[in-house]
Amino acid sequence: MRLLKQLFWVFLTLGVLFGVLELFLFDVIKIDWPSFMEIQPSYRPMEHPLLPPERSIPIEGAIAIPNMGAPENPTVADEGSLTRGAELYAINCQMCHGVTGEGNGTIAPFLANRPANFTFEVVQSKSDGSFFLTISNGVDGRMPALNENLTVSERWDVVNFLRTFKLAK
Repeated sequence: MRLLKQLFWVFLTLGVLFGVLELFLFDVIKIDWPSFMEIQPSYRPMEHPLLPPERSIPIEGAIAIPNMGAPENPTVADEGSLTRGAELYAINCQMCHGVTGEGNGTIAPFLANRPANFTFEVVQSKSDGSFFLTISNGVDGRMPALNENLTVSERWDVVNFLRTFKLAK
């Protein structure tokens, strides 16, 4: 029984000493465990997106047929559509275009090109389909494409909401 107590205390003392030694050697001796995350290619969001297969149609249907002009707005501008559009505008557009749509959002002063002012007549005179295509495809060097962020119906809701901005006098 006495021998077991002595062995217990010897092993406990050795364990504590080994633990203290490990704490000091933790940053000195590094073991590099192989990680497969390190050797696979990685991409940032929206970097090099894959093109859709040729002659394919999105699940939501064709939004626009090339060389056929801007699409027609299939969404009625009812209260539900405007509410959804307002929420989506606040999330995706308001930081650049501002609460009132005047292109004076919180990050607008830091942009090289001023965002569009939705209260100008030249902007409000554009067709719904033109708004839709701009939201979908973006504007090179000025506005990112939101076709991967918003579904087709959500983009039409945003278009309906953009029509609620009052014209500047």
